[in-house]
Amino acid sequence: MLVDKPVGWTSHDVVAVVRRRLGIRSVGHAGTLDPFATGLLLVLVGRATRLARFVEGLSKTYEAMAHFGVATDTDDATGQVVQERIPMTWPAIDVIRDAARGLVGTMAQRPPAYSAKHVGGTRSYALARAGQVVVLDPVSVAVYSLEVTAWTPPVAALTATVGRGTYIRGLVRDLGERLNTVAHCTALRRTVTGTFRVEHAVAPEDVTAERLLPPATLVGHLTRQVLTAGDVRDVAFGRDVAHVADGEGPVALVADDGRLVAIGEWREGRCHPAVVLEPAA
Repeated sequence: MLVDKPVGWTSHDVVAVVRRRLGIRSVGHAGTLDPFATGLLLVLVGRATRLARFVEGLSKTYEAMAHFGVATDTDDATGQVVQERIPMTWPAIDVIRDAARGLVGTMAQRPPAYSAKHVGGTRSYALARAGQVVVLDPVSVAVYSLEVTAWTPPVAALTATVGRGTYIRGLVRDLGERLNTVAHCTALRRTVTGTFRVEHAVAPEDVTAERLLPPATLVGHLTRQVLTAGDVRDVAFGRDVAHVADGEGPVALVADDGRLVAIGEWREGRCHPAVVLEPAA
């Protein structure tokens, strides 16, 4: 299900509303959004919650507003101002675009102190709010594109497409540093996840069962293998089947009518049903 998360809501708030609207306890999401952010949240319902690890790695596109000259302790507008560094003259938009291109690629990014990363079993943001100094180790992230679409000093509009675990507010912070100033993110909206677009999402209060997507649609990016009737029975019992798909990554195992039966993983020349959506009764 595609849900358009409102500003001020947590991703867990959205999940709670979907639970109430559908009367289903088993509800989760793929790809957390910060409370100040809005936009596309993939919500998984029922047995589809088991597909989370196969969709969380999809690329995501965001639209963001970056305020230069001011830094906050959260790298966004919800935090306290910790530094101001106003240049004598603001750079031209082409200079900002050149700096943004320097952030494209695989890089080591330092997560914001106020993040959901775990430090000794505790969320980083919980430690930061308790007054502890939190310095997280850099992690490898992928930035596929970072475009500056508008510039009215001191605010720039950005569009970024990134891989899993990339913090857009971290990108804004790093862009400010590349321009010899500081910056924080004042607005953030996720518009695309994989092939899913926010234009097709609904507000949490408009969620209905009719809005649920077939599980096969959620994993449309995976290699697909059509099962015989006998294979469907074997997979239901957790038995391996012949591996006829190309490659060795996860495989969407579907019945001849297109419904998703399981996710298979290559194992010694066979396809092992790692996640079964239609187990034997």
